[in-house]
Amino acid sequence: MTLPVLRPSAEGLVKPGEEYVRSTLSVCPYCSRLLPAAIVARDNKVYIRKRCPEHGEIEEVYWSDYEMYKRFLRYWHDGKGTAAPTFPLQGENVCTQNCGLCPYHINHTALANIVVTNRCDLTCWYCFFYARRDKGGFVYEPSLDQIVYMVRTLRAERPVPGNSVQITGGEPTLREDLPDIIRAIKSEGIDHIQLNTNGIRIAQHPELCRTYREAGVSNLYLSFDGVTPRTNSKNHWEVPYVLDACRGANLGVVLVPTVIRGHNDHELGAIVRYAQRNADIVRAVNYQPVSLTGLMPREQREKYRITIPDVIHAIEEQTGGEVPSDAWFPVPSSTPVTHVVEALTNAPKYELSIHPHCGAGTYVFIDKSNNRLVPITSFIKVKELLNDLQELAEKVQSGENKYLAAAHIALRLQSYVIKEKEPPGVDVAKMLTKALLRHDYSSVGEFHMRSLFLGIMHFQDLYNHDAERVQRCDIHYLNPDGRIIPFCSYNVQSYYYRDLIMRKYGIPIEEWERRNGRRLESGLYRGELRRGKHHPNCGCDLAPGASPASSPGS
Repeated sequence: MTLPVLRPSAEGLVKPGEEYVRSTLSVCPYCSRLLPAAIVARDNKVYIRKRCPEHGEIEEVYWSDYEMYKRFLRYWHDGKGTAAPTFPLQGENVCTQNCGLCPYHINHTALANIVVTNRCDLTCWYCFFYARRDKGGFVYEPSLDQIVYMVRTLRAERPVPGNSVQITGGEPTLREDLPDIIRAIKSEGIDHIQLNTNGIRIAQHPELCRTYREAGVSNLYLSFDGVTPRTNSKNHWEVPYVLDACRGANLGVVLVPTVIRGHNDHELGAIVRYAQRNADIVRAVNYQPVSLTGLMPREQREKYRITIPDVIHAIEEQTGGEVPSDAWFPVPSSTPVTHVVEALTNAPKYELSIHPHCGAGTYVFIDKSNNRLVPITSFIKVKELLNDLQELAEKVQSGENKYLAAAHIALRLQSYVIKEKEPPGVDVAKMLTKALLRHDYSSVGEFHMRSLFLGIMHFQDLYNHDAERVQRCDIHYLNPDGRIIPFCSYNVQSYYYRDLIMRKYGIPIEEWERRNGRRLESGLYRGELRRGKHHPNCGCDLAPGASPASSPGS
């Protein structure tokens, strides 16, 4: 694949005492001009710097740990691209300002977002989704036919048809026809449907959880910003009711904290412990360092900015070292597994080959004898395993007999496992044999059920924007106009994408109110579950019956 030039000159952007890392393209946060940018390192931190001829120099922290940056960089991998682009190349600005997906995009869609409404029942201070009456607002709610069209566009992707969808918003559960939407998406061949929600309507109406699961939802992607009312005024009191509803419906939960420095970064370890206590239904925690939307002076950005290494180091410290920093790997470290399966089946498979500095993850198990967390790296030689899997894939691709190669790797699987440290009931070698060689993935599901996945995904903003990250993105938005747009283009440069698309396909608030016979504000949550006696497992530091007067909706 011929890629656009994303290596413009860094001349004049690297200062004395800094180490030049690489060049890319970025944008000016004030005028959106596409600019050459330099990634540089100093004092073990990584920065991105660009200079606008009109607005001057803009510098932003890119990664807070240069050593970890270099370790993650080893897993850089070019993905499959898209052989069925949904948008032709237009003009000179190939990347970020006319996404769609274009032929230059390096990755297929791993997770497709479908916004089913921009209505929400909360008014959180850092969210960009709420339909505002005082801003000439509108309601965006694509029809069932439009949603089916979007999913069919996803399924038409090549070489790998998309089969994982996240229903998002706004707050998706405000749509009364959500079960019909879920069934329609499922009927188009989508295997995995994730519902992004604050959980409040489910807390109020627990029966919805079973309804959504029976319609086809695979798991809830549940907003969860902290373990105290101060850090999580959004749904602190309601989450325990949501978890109970999910237990009753046997629907797994991913906790999703938006991480903001100085607001909730002191509770990152406590969030892991909360997931640990509810591990019967919580399958993962996916931290999302805040994307600083809108114009913000540098002092304010420094106050709130937190990067992936910051989160990793905080979790290590706050769990007493039970989840160490070296247990984390970048998302594309998983590609050797994909390559082995592809080599043995001779068919393209999903490949999580995003930019290595977009996200990180690890698995932990719970040792029930002492209630300690056991990271996967403590009993599996992960680096050696990944290296050998990649070597196996390359041998088969170069012509070696795949059966002999598979037999060779099967004999070696036990050597990657430190048996005396392996958690009771976990047989990693057996799981890998079934998944890689027999293509039986039932054991992988069992692995996920027994473990707790910890992930971090840092979406960009205009200050740390890196066009190369967008080019390698595999989390995309489906749209009624047929375009499939990378997450960080859709939301960061919303004036080109989200705002225009939603306004084009939305209706004025007044028209929505006439059609539905109620005011938009009638859907706002009034804190009904926050009054009176609280759920016994909410972890609230208020006495039963006390009123959290400073909380929204009280």
